[in-house]
Amino acid sequence: MAIKDGHPDAHLWMQPAVPKSHRGIFTAKAKKAGMSVQAYARKKASAPGKLGKQARFALIAKKIGK
Repeated sequence: MAIKDGHPDAHLWMQPAVPKSHRGIFTAKAKKAGMSVQAYARKKASAPGKLGKQARFALIAKKIGK
């Protein structure tokens, strides 16, 4: 268990945003396409529907996590 900002679970702040049943789905799509998650997200960010939403979330989550 890592302690960040004085709270033992501070590093888990993003987990409630993604249900357990949906975790890793976008990563699997990126790997199937032979790309990194961020490269795939940049390519699909303008796609309509669920894929576009997932791509935009991946890009935003990367920026927030820094």
